[in-house]
Amino acid sequence: MTQRALDFNYLRTLVFEQSGVVLEAHKDYLAELHLDKLATQTGFESIAAFTEHLKTIPLSTLHTQAVEALLISETSFFRDHYPFEALCTSILPPLIQSRSSNRMLNIWSAGCSTGQEPYSIAMLIRESFPELANWTVRLIASDLSTRSLDRARQGIYSNLEINRGLTPVMRDRYFHKTGQSWQINDDIRQMVEFQQLNLLHSWDTLPELDVIFLRNVLIYFNSDTKQSILNKVQRYLREDGFLFLGSGETTFYLDPRFEAVHGKTSLYHRLRNSSQ
Repeated sequence: MTQRALDFNYLRTLVFEQSGVVLEAHKDYLAELHLDKLATQTGFESIAAFTEHLKTIPLSTLHTQAVEALLISETSFFRDHYPFEALCTSILPPLIQSRSSNRMLNIWSAGCSTGQEPYSIAMLIRESFPELANWTVRLIASDLSTRSLDRARQGIYSNLEINRGLTPVMRDRYFHKTGQSWQINDDIRQMVEFQQLNLLHSWDTLPELDVIFLRNVLIYFNSDTKQSILNKVQRYLREDGFLFLGSGETTFYLDPRFEAVHGKTSLYHRLRNSSQ
């Protein structure tokens, strides 16, 4: 086994122990893609020297930075479109009706990365459900990476990021130009509560939830970890709540307490025996 392969095995183990995420062995290019800048910024001449240093010291903020760098994920505004259409047409209307007495809704975007998903939900609510302006709507977004969360809180995006998923009308309505970038308007930014959360650890900062977006997250975990996460989802999701997974993800074979619901345009999940 080459030294590069040995180093990547060490990094894979580090990521798994700290986050539960399984990096596939053949994806050693991820180290070059994501660690080169961090190695240079922290004074190392190469990724190999950086990794060797990590091996020789106790767990530190440097290890955390390495894990966060390797876990950077792809995201975009209104990614895949259909889940947001289902949220707008099939999910929020009945939830609004059933919650009309206490006028409260709790929505969680897990693994939110740099914030495009929760901001998409916030824009959808502002655009399509003006009646919720007088409700208590908690839109919580979490990620393991503090670096991603810092970017999400700022809400500043490049032209490329803006053009992936947003129409010019939505861009001009909910963003303003700042230099060569775009920043989401304060009224939308303030709708989202960002917090650091490791899915393997306690979720005690979360309330009971009406909708959970756990999209393109489970694919990075092994079966045992997936089941552990779904156990927690079951405890936090209200009986008539809804769970969104990624297009390639399913609860099938993992947790019989959930059932898939085929909406008009999207597949989502809910607890079995919940009322329609």
